[in-house]
Amino acid sequence: MIILSLIFWLVGLALLGGGIWLITLSGSWYYAIAGAVLMTVGTLVRSRRAAAQSLYAAFLVATAAWALWESGYDWWPLATRLGLFLVLAIPLLIPAKGRSRAGMLVLAPIWAIVGVGTLASLSVDVHRTEGELNSEVIAEQPRTGDTPEDSWHAYGRSNLGQRFSPLDQITPDNVGELELAWQYQTGDMKGPDDVGETTYEATPLKIGNSLFLCTPHNWLVALNADTGEKQWQYDAKVPAESSRQHQTCRGVSYLPPASGDADSIDVQVASGPAEELAAMQCDAQLFMPTSDARLLAVDPASGALCENFADGGELDLMHNMPFKQAGFYYSTSPPVVTNGLVVVAGSVNDNYAVDSPSGVIRAYDARTGELRWNWDSGNPQETAPIGEGETYSTSSPNSWSIASADEELGLIYFPMGNRTPDQLGMYRTEAEEKYASSVVALSIETGQVEWVRQFVHHDLWDMDTPAQPSLIDLETDEGTQPALVVPTKQGDVYVLNRATGEPIMPVSEEPAPQGAIEGDFTAETQPLSSLNFRPPTLREADMWGASPLDQLMCRIQFRSLRYEGQYTAPSEQGTIVFPGNFGVFNWGSIAVDPKRQVMFGMPLYLAFTSTLVPKDGAELGATNQGEQGLNENAGGDYAVEMKPFLSPFGIPCQQPPWGYVAGTDLRSGETVWQHKNGTIEDMTALPLPFKMGVPGIGGPIITDGGVAFLAASVDNYLRAYDVTSGEQLWESRLPAGGQATPMTYLNSQGEQMVVLVAGGHGSIGTTIGDYVVAYKLPQ
Repeated sequence: MIILSLIFWLVGLALLGGGIWLITLSGSWYYAIAGAVLMTVGTLVRSRRAAAQSLYAAFLVATAAWALWESGYDWWPLATRLGLFLVLAIPLLIPAKGRSRAGMLVLAPIWAIVGVGTLASLSVDVHRTEGELNSEVIAEQPRTGDTPEDSWHAYGRSNLGQRFSPLDQITPDNVGELELAWQYQTGDMKGPDDVGETTYEATPLKIGNSLFLCTPHNWLVALNADTGEKQWQYDAKVPAESSRQHQTCRGVSYLPPASGDADSIDVQVASGPAEELAAMQCDAQLFMPTSDARLLAVDPASGALCENFADGGELDLMHNMPFKQAGFYYSTSPPVVTNGLVVVAGSVNDNYAVDSPSGVIRAYDARTGELRWNWDSGNPQETAPIGEGETYSTSSPNSWSIASADEELGLIYFPMGNRTPDQLGMYRTEAEEKYASSVVALSIETGQVEWVRQFVHHDLWDMDTPAQPSLIDLETDEGTQPALVVPTKQGDVYVLNRATGEPIMPVSEEPAPQGAIEGDFTAETQPLSSLNFRPPTLREADMWGASPLDQLMCRIQFRSLRYEGQYTAPSEQGTIVFPGNFGVFNWGSIAVDPKRQVMFGMPLYLAFTSTLVPKDGAELGATNQGEQGLNENAGGDYAVEMKPFLSPFGIPCQQPPWGYVAGTDLRSGETVWQHKNGTIEDMTALPLPFKMGVPGIGGPIITDGGVAFLAASVDNYLRAYDVTSGEQLWESRLPAGGQATPMTYLNSQGEQMVVLVAGGHGSIGTTIGDYVVAYKLPQ
């Protein structure tokens, strides 16, 4: 009795104390009242009075009613509100000396009803939207790019960035039969000196009968597409650099031979490291950006450097930079090869220094490496090649993600980031304000701006445009329009005319919260696309935790931080950023089917916090280890601390689901189905296969067989979905985290293969590895 009484007292005291604190913040009174009731129950238990069970029965009824009122009939919110209290009731139901039988008879049926009712909510999915996308072909012969049907020549399969394959051997009827065909390990693993965000994010290319992929440390590997056997490997010998924010490589790019078949590559099996081969004259070329700011041109047949390109196959991307801090500039995404040019952008570290390298975009002759044009968002009118001794603009907005190109229109489309520092807008020029957090269309020939469409005005939240635009010819009431479909971190999906930048689906300007720090400002309005996956504004009732105790702490945090909805300005108090800078969508983008005119996406919902830290004229000496944590903003008046909005137990403070898959009709803009995606199997010590709807990062592909493939989530699975209904059809356990975008092709026997790189992601804590896995149907 004493121990049980003490447990009730301790839990009650914690809830009462925290509850009073919450009340002072204008929060819910429930926790203080619950604490007082539990302490009273503890006193009654100690004195062996029959009223203990009766009072606790009334408490369970009241708590169940309150939980239903706050969260509805939804398993995860109900279970965490009621679970601890249902467990605490069990000792009160066990017969013991001095315990009232009448009290137990009152408590037992209420405990059973509340418990069974809570468990029954597992069978109800209040977050599921049911429906079916159209299955008919809308466009009989759509543009899918110049990649042969059996191949995958660019990151998004072609420069159109559709992530759509015309292959149709794998269908909803047979995808469940997929089996592992081969598995390869690169040998490139995260080392002790690597930054936290060391990640495998690569999508391989398939050219001829070889696959080409890069690893986080910029090893370029050629594999036999039939067997997965290594043909050659080039190690760029990238030195470790602690100031780098990202150690990754999303892919390589391909320049076909000047004449002949683009797939006619006779790849040789090397007897030693390709980097030891002498440079050679190349016809076809692979381009790989490195994390020490080089662009390499490599012969796809042998792995040797191409001596015809730049300086013996190497181009130094730090040329003409205004600042050259080691690790502050590099390119993590493959460049675009188009019209005889290789067009490369780069990533500039967020929030390390006010004075950082430029975000310039540069086009080089793909054969020689000669600079043809440069577009610098800080100096947007001057696109002629920069002169010797001149420098690009300091810290200008960069494009760190993947670009798309339409050779028929002569345009290349760049998703643009922000000027560093992200949260401090007082350093930006008029030009930088115009082009930040946008998509900009540049002339392939000259680099001049044809149009720009901005998605966040005066961005203070790291809402870079993160994803490769998908180019599709869309059937509309006004006829066929050349469309560009691009998802954003804030949850909008913009559908624009890619020739003009004008919206095809309506875009409005909506009022935004006001009140920035002294010397800065917030935009009065922000854009909103009619096609969007924006979440509702967070409420205190949305706070979550594994138990009422950490849920209470999340509520206290929620009430203590500044939050007036999306676009609440950064503050010294600390601001909730929701959606967080992880984004509703990120570099994995979406996949579109140009025949059926539909879209498959993976919207995510995780809140972050952003706190400005005054420096009072002195640098803080922040370590700048990645995007999370305290970043110095050297030269600025404030450092910034960013982190996920988590409970003391390290789980998100907002209630799940956190991740979905969704299918949208691009002609109407209607999201027809949306389902929770992923389990907590790899998030907890117990392998629980509950479909919770979990975070992830990576992208999907769609095939003409009507199947979409996606890994990305924090559980280690590759999954297949019916594009029409969204139903999961198949899954395969991965040996490591699958935070990359899959691809598909035909092998030399004419069999459709599905390939994924599975190496894990340092920022989200998935299993680290070095795998390439391939699947096919049984013969």
